[in-house]
Amino acid sequence: MIDDRSFPDRASLEKALAEDIVRILSHAIEMRGTAVFLVSGGSSPRGVYNVLSQADIDWSRVYVALVDERWVSSDHEASNEMFIRKNLLTGAAAKAHLVGMKTSAADVHEGLAECEQRYAALPARPDVCLLGMGSDGHTASLFPHATGLEEAIALPVSQASQVKPPRCAAIDAIPSAVTGPYTQRMTVTLDYLSSARKRLLLITGAEKRSVYEMARAGVDISDMPVRALFGFPLDVFWAP
Repeated sequence: MIDDRSFPDRASLEKALAEDIVRILSHAIEMRGTAVFLVSGGSSPRGVYNVLSQADIDWSRVYVALVDERWVSSDHEASNEMFIRKNLLTGAAAKAHLVGMKTSAADVHEGLAECEQRYAALPARPDVCLLGMGSDGHTASLFPHATGLEEAIALPVSQASQVKPPRCAAIDAIPSAVTGPYTQRMTVTLDYLSSARKRLLLITGAEKRSVYEMARAGVDISDMPVRALFGFPLDVFWAP
């Protein structure tokens, strides 16, 4: 279920990954009229977004929604929304519709209901989800042993239920070198991630490759939440 793809350098990875995303989004627009692209922050995907921003597709039909967000204002330097605006939603891609997570609520838990409402308005299945992974084994804002992690990775017991499972979850991460001071996070749930028609995991550098291999070896999900992705089809893109 996991397709590992290795590239000799980051430039070739970024080109191949951008081409895959363009193909998926273009197909979605052709088949359904719109496309939903779940995007991650962090430094790793910057080059991919720079390439995508100039892609010749009908961006006015694309909904770009965040995978996760630090609970900071949208103009804060640590904001994923700000990162996406600067690196993806420029050039041709400026016509895309951005769905952000941060609300006016001071606390992530207070902002959950409004965030959920925004994501509930999106189509049932995202077309493509681009994820990263931290050196602690987190993905999205699914952090090891975080308060809210169990709820965020829980899957519905029955798909026949009339109650739609949540698409967003509030997270209180344990402070670490990876989280920095931003321990309150909003994240999409594993259920919503798993519903994506295509999941892509971007990993760069030897350290993260080692972490990924450790996760593949079978540690507990609560120790390395990225393992939660391994139960679903996943394309992994790696370069040194």
